[in-house]
Amino acid sequence: MVATASTRAEPHAPAPQCLGLTGGIGSGKSAALDAFARRGAAVLSADDIVHRLYGEPEVIREVVARFGDGVTLTSGVVDRVALGEAAFGQEGGIAFLEGLLHPRIGEARRAWIAAERQRTPPPPLIVCEVPLLFEAGLQDAFDAVIVVTASDHVRRARVEARGQDYDGRRALQVPEHQKVAAADMAYVNDGTLVDLDEWVASVMDAYPAGDGAA
Repeated sequence: MVATASTRAEPHAPAPQCLGLTGGIGSGKSAALDAFARRGAAVLSADDIVHRLYGEPEVIREVVARFGDGVTLTSGVVDRVALGEAAFGQEGGIAFLEGLLHPRIGEARRAWIAAERQRTPPPPLIVCEVPLLFEAGLQDAFDAVIVVTASDHVRRARVEARGQDYDGRRALQVPEHQKVAAADMAYVNDGTLVDLDEWVASVMDAYPAGDGAA
């Protein structure tokens, strides 16, 4: 029987692959995520999710109950700079925030990925920036894991230029060489943004649509 226009099944667009993008503090993950976005990938920043969460009443209540009113702005939302100082200065503070935020971040990320895969047409690639991907044991949550790293002195300069404690924050993360060894692809981001963009292009070529999870 010849299929008519009314009975012919609509072709399905290839499923995009979903990559987890990670790397240590100061490695340039945000710049890499921006480069993926410029090339048409659907991108999700963990920092953007956290920003939204710190405006949710339930999260604000939990944070204030643990760290006090000094970690909120006059608008009532969480002051992330003040909270960071309080959390790093208090024993168990970072672990508390991870326990509060990580389940919510994971739920938001899974919902976003599902929605992106339902788009018509779907994006050519999905990239989720996950700063603590290895620390949280999320290696198997993605089709592949890519790592952006950089020389220690380069990362230190970037972080200290932001007024942050490089040594203290680095100590809480899996060492860079272990991340690179566990990654499917890795890039040493010591060069220019043009160099980074060229590497991003090579990643998109390496993970074409069609092999992603349905």
